[in-house]
Parts: sequence; C-alpha cells; structure tokens
Amino acid sequence: MEIKRIPHFKEPIATKLFGEIPNGKPVFNHQLVNENGMELHIMDYGATITAVKIPSNDGTLIDVVLGFDSLEQYIKSFDLPAPPYFGATVGRYAGRINNGSFSLNGKTVQLHQNNNDHALHGGNRGFSQVVWEKEPATDSENNSITFSYVSQDKEECFPGSLKVTLTYTLTDNNEIILDYKAISDQDTIVNLTHHSYFNLDGQQADVKNQDLFVNANLMLETNYDNIPTGWFVNLKDHKYDFNPYRKCPLFIDNTFVLPENTSLAASLSSSTTDIKMEVFTDQPAVHIYIGGNCFNTIRGKERANYHAMSGICFETQNFPDAPNHAHFPNAVLKKGEMYQQHTIYKFQRISS
Repeated sequence: MEIKRIPHFKEPIATKLFGEIPNGKPVFNHQLVNENGMELHIMDYGATITAVKIPSNDGTLIDVVLGFDSLEQYIKSFDLPAPPYFGATVGRYAGRINNGSFSLNGKTVQLHQNNNDHALHGGNRGFSQVVWEKEPATDSENNSITFSYVSQDKEECFPGSLKVTLTYTLTDNNEIILDYKAISDQDTIVNLTHHSYFNLDGQQADVKNQDLFVNANLMLETNYDNIPTGWFVNLKDHKYDFNPYRKCPLFIDNTFVLPENTSLAASLSSSTTDIKMEVFTDQPAVHIYIGGNCFNTIRGKERANYHAMSGICFETQNFPDAPNHAHFPNAVLKKGEMYQQHTIYKFQRISS
C-alpha cells in the first residue's frame, strides 16, 4: 500500500515567528511540504527539526519526532539533568571527548568539560544553542532550506573560526536529506550530527515495540563514563546485535561501526502505524540512543510526558573521542579544507 497522497499545490516555504531568545533575537520556524503531504519543520535555534509529520493510511498526520510547542521550552530543556537536544544540530564535536582534551599539531587543547569531566556535544553551549542564519534560497523548485553558523576561534575553546552550512531537503520520495559543509581558517576538529528522537507511533507512545535494524558487526567498547577505550566489541550473539531486526531495547547509548560498502546505517519500523524509516549516511558510525526523559519538568508536544523510552536517536557521525585514538577515523579538519557529510532519513510504508 502506497502512502496516501493529499492533493495540494506546492507552496513556498512557510515561515512563522517561533519566539525570541533572551537577547531579543527572533527565531523562526520553517515548514517544508512535499507532494505526498509529508511535512518537515525546522527552526533557526540550533538548526533544529521541530516536527516530521507523516501521512497515515487514512490521511491524518503522525508527528514522528519528539519536541516542544515553544522556543522557551527548547531553551529550558538544556537546564535539565540530562539535556535531550531534541532535533538539534550538534557540534563542533558530537559525542564525548575524554577529559575534554586532545592534542593537535603537538599542542594540547583543553575544552570545556560539561559531562562528568568530559566534553560532550560541543561543550557548555554548542551549535545546538545558537541561532543559525537562514541563507537566501537559490532554487525555488528545490524543496530545501540552508542554514549557516560561524563558530569563532576559541568558542568552547576549539581552535579556528569555522563556518558551517547545513541544507535540509524534503524530497517527494519522503526523504529528509541533510548536507553539511564546514571550513576553518585553522586546523581544528569537527564531528557534526543530528539529534532527533524518532517515535513512529507518535508523541504519547514508547519505542519498545518498534523493530530496530543496525547494519553493523562491531561497536565501540566504552568505559563507565561511556568513553571509548579504543577497542571494539564483536556483535555476534551480543544483546545489541540488531542484524536482523529485533525489538528496541530498554536502554542503549552505543556507537556502531558501519561497513564501508553500503550507505545503509539503520532502520526502524512500526507495525502499529505501518511506517518504516531507513537511515543512510557516508559517515563511519551511527550512535544510537534511546531516551527523551524530561524528568516530569517540561511537557512535550501534545502534552506528552516524555520518559526514558520516548524516542530513539540515530546520530550519524565519526567516532566519539576520535582525536585521542590514532586508529580511529581522522577527525582533524585542515585549514582551508572542506568537511562534508551526507545523511538521509527515508520514510515509507512497510506494506508497500
């Protein structure tokens, strides 16, 4: 069965004021719609996906990513005991860096330590908590939107002024395509990712009955602080072997090593809504995390009380702590060179 098409004329990207950050700078929410009626909503703050709405078999829309109804709630969520980073762009370095420290060109760089003495997701105020600039559209027929942000030299103690652009595209094949580019005026390290929590059954459900596939035979071994040891875990007969499909686990916060001969990283499916999502990437790893807990402090969309199994993240990226392991994929971006990353989230009917 194909996704039911909702006839409409494709309109320019709809933009609405979503709120203001404390210094008064406005934040806008932008809506893209494809010919099938699928919607993608992104705001300037954190270049954040605020909604992904998939037409159900009866034509109603199911919002399959967690989030909030107001900018104020997104901002407050970073004060939670474990900030969820709902839908945000993460950088300058996604994942953990041991002791917030690494060596670059023979010099030690000490970052801000915002997670158990380690650096996580860019530090105290990474790319997820800044207002990105919307770039002027260059092709009215291309259902896409581009954001940019300049991370100044020594921001969160990272070396080099880094300009980042991120283009979101919504295709008529129900694909959300993320294209990242970055360039620095000094040697630096870069690892960008996307942090939506997906739940194919909507806002009020958990993910424990959804089926998970991960295209990996290895994952990174980590210590008690979830810092990579440098070793790898063979997934044969392991509880985190999701090839073939298994139900989502009660807890997972692990980095899976992806094969080089395919772009398919993972897949999630729900027999309840008949929706399947596939994740494709050119990155060496996907970090998978189940969570979304808002500690009974902030209500989510549709007044949902998000908990520890409300959603699942597929963070396509380089290995965490790669700058401290010579045998991990290179995370150094040389002065004047271009960092690029390509990731796709594709939605379809299981029964089609």
